[in-house]
Amino acid sequence: MFSTLALLFIVVPMLELYLLIKIGSYLGSFNTIALVIITGVIGAFLAKLEGLRLLHAIQKDLSEMKMPGDKLIDGLLILVGGVMLLTPGVLTDLLGILLIIPFTRPIFREMAKKKFTSGMKKGSVKIINMKLK
Repeated sequence: MFSTLALLFIVVPMLELYLLIKIGSYLGSFNTIALVIITGVIGAFLAKLEGLRLLHAIQKDLSEMKMPGDKLIDGLLILVGGVMLLTPGVLTDLLGILLIIPFTRPIFREMAKKKFTSGMKKGSVKIINMKLK
């Protein structure tokens, strides 16, 4: 757990800062700042469009009495992608775009499903052994 937090709060921002400095040395500071702002605005717009499209698909599934399992995971991925796009940086923007684009999202969906499944299997032992009062 600590290594994950260290990665998120120390290593990733350091890499982002390094990349922004390198990009700034090639493009100039104004263009680099403009790039970060433009990716944030475009990312928020894409996240909104994909989120609304997905919301309509979930509503359609529910009205047809279907369980929208994969679509709910997609919604979570779009939310995370939107947050990453609003976070200044190149790596987070790249990952955010990959999470929002419909044809790359299934890769991340399958990774999330595996993570959820393994977490449920680990937690299922505790649930079975729990006594209800």
